[in-house]
Amino acid sequence: MIFLALIYLAFISLGLPDSLLGSLWPVMNVDFGVPVGNAGFISMIVSAGTIISSLFSHRAILRFGTGRVTVVSVAMTAVALLGFSLSPSYLWLLACAIPLGLGAGAVDSGLNEFVAEHYEAKHMNWLHCFWGVGAMLGPVLVSALMQWGHSWRSGYSSISIIQFTLVALLLFSLPMWKKYEAPSAGHAEAVSGSRAKYGLLAPLRAKGAVVAMMTFFLYITVESLMILWGASYLVQTKGIPPENAAGWVSLFFFGITAGRMLSGFISIKFSNEALIRGGAILVIAGIILMLLPLPSFVTICAFLIIGLGLAPIYPAMLHQTPVYFGKENAQATMGLQMAFAYTATTVMPPLFGQVFAHTSFSLMPYVLLVGSVVLLSCTVRLAMIAKKRA
Repeated sequence: MIFLALIYLAFISLGLPDSLLGSLWPVMNVDFGVPVGNAGFISMIVSAGTIISSLFSHRAILRFGTGRVTVVSVAMTAVALLGFSLSPSYLWLLACAIPLGLGAGAVDSGLNEFVAEHYEAKHMNWLHCFWGVGAMLGPVLVSALMQWGHSWRSGYSSISIIQFTLVALLLFSLPMWKKYEAPSAGHAEAVSGSRAKYGLLAPLRAKGAVVAMMTFFLYITVESLMILWGASYLVQTKGIPPENAAGWVSLFFFGITAGRMLSGFISIKFSNEALIRGGAILVIAGIILMLLPLPSFVTICAFLIIGLGLAPIYPAMLHQTPVYFGKENAQATMGLQMAFAYTATTVMPPLFGQVFAHTSFSLMPYVLLVGSVVLLSCTVRLAMIAKKRA
């Protein structure tokens, strides 16, 4: 249980930085004197780093172990966040985004595969519930600090201190990681040889792999647009003050967090595929609420509903990876899935950020609706392919 608690803590550390930029950007862009759409470039650099580290995470984990990779990754995010808090210019933010992205990708891929292979579906949901705890606490903390008169920089410095504390805990836990994750030499050589022979994109050869990658791409597109532009949407279309919008966005993360906690219990009775379909339908319902000409309070409630709907989708898809593609291919496939997910984070938020900035943020719900409907159809298609294979 102590070991599993450490993995949960590591995922809290992943969630804490994810929500900061979107929550603080309505203030940060004014401070630096840059257009509102420029947050997308920071997000793009972070995501590019996660793509690179996700693709090579398989080899890094085989060589150094998940424990060491996790310690180094969390330390990189801590340093990057400290850099954000001290940034004298927008260009400095772009530079600090590099280690922030590299630190997230490898630990994300490694821990997801580890839990998918060694633990039940409920633990995968609870693992990502703790990501939601971190993502939810981020906006709450920075909103409180700003309302108490502190600048946005105090938000980044506070999260950085939390990250450095977690690094210390993880360092002391390294002997425990070695005990739990020692793979057989034969397995490591087989997987390493397969990677060397077929390359990083080898998992795409499996039937249904392209649909699986598209599913991750679409899911992250919807989630990342909500994370990065949710506060800006409330400010631009609903007239909510920036300091209040940052706090209200935390309802979205609360929905994800509470939904994943509940999904852990629901997964005991229902399959991963049922959770995925039900979640996608709930997301679509929440987006339709955003489209209706209703008061701002209803839109804020829609954020909560969308978070609840998104909650089970990602962990359920990850837990299905060894089922769909085999345990021997799980880590390589997981790394590629992470790469596709972070490609969505790299491309889609800055792309639509520029679109919204030059047109209107009122278009955001329409983009989310199209992405969610296609996501639902892809998950149904993937389940059909897996059923035929079985």
